[in-house]
Amino acid sequence: MMRNINILLCDTFPGRLPDFIPNYESLFMDLFASIGEQVSYKIFQTWQGELPSSVNDDELYLVPGSLDSAYDDKPWIVALVNWIERAYSRGARLMGVCFGHQAIARALGGEVRQYEGGFGTGVRASQVIDECMMPYFPGREMRLLYSHHDQVTALPDGAVRCATSDFCLNESFRIGHQVITFQGHPEFTVAYSRHLLLNHCDDIDQDVRQKALRSLEEMAPMGPAAARFALNLLN
Repeated sequence: MMRNINILLCDTFPGRLPDFIPNYESLFMDLFASIGEQVSYKIFQTWQGELPSSVNDDELYLVPGSLDSAYDDKPWIVALVNWIERAYSRGARLMGVCFGHQAIARALGGEVRQYEGGFGTGVRASQVIDECMMPYFPGREMRLLYSHHDQVTALPDGAVRCATSDFCLNESFRIGHQVITFQGHPEFTVAYSRHLLLNHCDDIDQDVRQKALRSLEEMAPMGPAAARFALNLLN
């Protein structure tokens, strides 16, 4: 089935992408291709104020990562939050990743804060607790790659917590078959995460960085399973 995915790009990560990644959106294109999906894409430069002028309930609207915080009131973030609220009310199918997970939570009445427990990075395992998600994750464990300071601390009304961990209470949530979000990055690759840890994480504790690097060797991330679950849920 051909799917139409609108990527509401919230950052281009200048200077942070290695040579083997042409642009951030290509990570999502590679992810969906890896699970055999035929997808057409439209990219919106949302970080520059560009947003879809209308929504179609047979398309997917993907809000990905950003170096900004979803609780900030920068004009483009406020515009995005307002757009999400309107799009949801019109039946749009929404997927959020990291910043997008947090922005969707904020827009729909949840709460986002900087986590006092530190920076989440490397591969992290979480417990899958939503029945809808369990068929995609044997052993009820979801492993994703992470890079975040902020967390969703309260879910929107009507949201179901899909996965949880000791580090992050709300690793994933959904609202019916219309919204699915992940704190982790299904689109990240181990090579990209290693690049970030080795070249762009000088401001984090060295023990945290070393533990994260070890996790890349010891745990295989399950991004394709998360992508398959998301697309089937929102189908």
